[in-house]
Amino acid sequence: MNFRDYPDRELLALDLCDTLASELGAALRRKERVLFAVPGGTSPGPIFDALTAVRLDWDRVDVVLTDERWVPESSPRSNTRLVKERLLQGHAQGATFLPLVAATETPEEALEGLAEALRPKLPIDVLVLGMGTDTHIASLFPGADRLAEALEGKAPELMAMRAPGVEEPRITMTAPVLRGAMSTHLVIMGQEKRAALENAQGCKPIDAPVAVVLDEATVHWAE
Repeated sequence: MNFRDYPDRELLALDLCDTLASELGAALRRKERVLFAVPGGTSPGPIFDALTAVRLDWDRVDVVLTDERWVPESSPRSNTRLVKERLLQGHAQGATFLPLVAATETPEEALEGLAEALRPKLPIDVLVLGMGTDTHIASLFPGADRLAEALEGKAPELMAMRAPGVEEPRITMTAPVLRGAMSTHLVIMGQEKRAALENAQGCKPIDAPVAVVLDEATVHWAE
């Protein structure tokens, strides 16, 4: 694990934006299309805003969420809505968005179709993750109903996930997909999450799911 400590969140967003732009550009020089996987939640908003000003061959970039709440795009809790409003703007509006939600009542009904669209794009070239204070990444929550299956080496690319205290069903990338990323960045804010990350080191992924990616990740932290 590589740990980067920033004096404030604005500098974190700007520095990480530069790093992501460099890595995406390098990947675009190696291959025709690249896959950029991003988190939902509140932390990535300023990073997305900065990326919209970056000049890249965005028309050769596929953007996908690492997980999604099973809610309509009109919901304020929709990660899809966040990405469309904050990332797929400016220069980045030329990127292709791969949805992780569909107009079905449950994620299980749409799972295979969504996985079929994602599968030929893998592996992820550049991955950005957030982490909760409970050490969850994507929708791999401690205590989730199918966490053990999602951590297995032969897990499918996507799985439906439900967890105690989580409002709605989720769809999430599984551990093999996240571990298979060419470059991984973990963004955390505040002392509580830093302490959670420190406690997670040495833990098994079943107890602290963030441990799935810690060996490969660059962690970006600001108070």
